Amino acid sequence: MRPKLSCPPDFGREHHNGHVFLNSCSLYIHLALEQFYDKEERILWALMFFKSGRAAKWSENVFRQEADTGVFPIQTWRDFKQQFQVYFFPVNVEADAINALEGISYYQGDQMVDDYLDNFQALVSDAGYTDPWVLVVKFRRGLRLGIQNQITTMPYGRPADTDPDTWYKAA
Repeated sequence: MRPKLSCPPDFGREHHNGHVFLNSCSLYIHLALEQFYDKEERILWALMFFKSGRAAKWSENVFRQEADTGVFPIQTWRDFKQQFQVYFFPVNVEADAINALEGISYYQGDQMVDDYLDNFQALVSDAGYTDPWVLVVKFRRGLRLGIQNQITTMPYGRPADTDPDTWYKAA
C-alpha cells in the first residue's frame, strides 16, 4: 500500500515559495500520475491551489483567455512550469540574496539557531559567496548579541558550563 500523498499548499504569490510549490506539484503528479486523465487536468489541478493574491489573478486570466478564445491557453505541464517561473520566480535570485546579506534582514532575531543557519546557508548559496572569512563575519554578525558574546569568549566549541543541546537557545 502506498502512503497517502499530501497536496501542495495554497499558493498566493510569494516568490520565495514558488520553487516549493512547483516542486510539490511536480512530485505529486509524478507519484500519482494515474489520477490525472490528461495533461490539461494536471494544469487545472495545480490552478486549484491559486486562491489568493497575484496567483488568483493569474489563474483568472488563464480562464478568461480560454473563455475568449475557446482554447485553454496552457497546453502542457512544461508550458505551465515555464509560465509559472516567469510570473512567480524571483527575477534575480543572486541579487536578492546579496542585498539581504549586505543588509540586516537576514539577522537571527527570534529564530532558533538551526533555522537561522538554514536560512543563512540558502542566502549564501544563492549569493554565490564562497570566501570563508566573509561567511564567518556575516554569520556571526547576524547572530543575536548574547550568542555572539558567548562565541567570542569560548576557547573552542560551546561554553563548558552549559548543556550542549540548549546553550544556543538561551542567549
